[in-house]
Amino acid sequence: MPELRKERLDRGVKVRSDTIYALSSMKEIMFLVGPGLLLILLLLVLPLVVSPYWQRVMAITGVYALLSISFGFLANYVGLVCLGGALYVGVGGYLSGLMNAAGLPLIICIPLATFLGALLCTLLLLPCLPLRGVYFAIVSFIYPLLAGRLIAATGFYGGTDGIPGLDTLPNIWITLYLAILILLIILYGISRMVNYEDVGLVFRGVKDNELAIKASALDLTWYKVQAVYISAVMGCFAGAYLAHLYGWVGLSLFAIDFSILPVAATVVGGSGTLYGPLLGALILVPASEAMRAFGTLRIVFYAVLLVFFVVFWTEGILDFLKRKYEQFEHWVRI
Repeated sequence: MPELRKERLDRGVKVRSDTIYALSSMKEIMFLVGPGLLLILLLLVLPLVVSPYWQRVMAITGVYALLSISFGFLANYVGLVCLGGALYVGVGGYLSGLMNAAGLPLIICIPLATFLGALLCTLLLLPCLPLRGVYFAIVSFIYPLLAGRLIAATGFYGGTDGIPGLDTLPNIWITLYLAILILLIILYGISRMVNYEDVGLVFRGVKDNELAIKASALDLTWYKVQAVYISAVMGCFAGAYLAHLYGWVGLSLFAIDFSILPVAATVVGGSGTLYGPLLGALILVPASEAMRAFGTLRIVFYAVLLVFFVVFWTEGILDFLKRKYEQFEHWVRI
């Protein structure tokens, strides 16, 4: 009988992949890319097997997932805690709605609202970029509240009635797979940027040591502007997408849920990677919808969940699963 011993599944794999980028077998390649492929497969197949009601919920989940990734990117890689998710959604939604009401088709409205809205949001946040921590968070949180009150008080853009009768996306399949495609593109692009590009290294430096960035003769404000713009692009697309999911824009696009839930998703999913906020959104939004019958008691669920993760499970679900996955042991022949 051959002698056997237990060996961790990641033994030797991460060393080679993280340093000299050499792999020796298909099993080791699948160990590294398998979880990502499983996530992609799940996102592509799930719309085909759920009911129309839950397909609609999946579309809303995609909106919150984009906002969560946007928040996680700024907080985890640039050190800016931005609670302006509602600002992104409102600006993107209203711009797309106004252009569509003026006669422009969706194929033009959504991209224009995404990039022009991100530019406008970046300009609004530009004076706040010297602030950090709770100060930047407070100011960014005030912007959507201010915008909503101004529209309600002045009656601009339909006031409290909003702008109804907008074009909607052609069918549920285009609606769902557009959100999934954009989500996968953003995940790949942001992951490549922060892990393999020089600008990602600078972003991490902005978070960890601003003095080192200044000493390197790099324009600190310019890199913060780039990061905020990238974050705003994700949020403004979410807003434009949501406007044409409902066929209406109004003050609800500035609701604080769009600022608060991404924070909760990041805490629950784990702040270590871009995929943590995504996982948190994929858990929290359907769970919230499943508890709709409880009404406002859903807030109690969020409060208890956040207290639990902040106090007792600080690493989040994704980091926990990742650690257990890498520590999995199997029997090998000596």
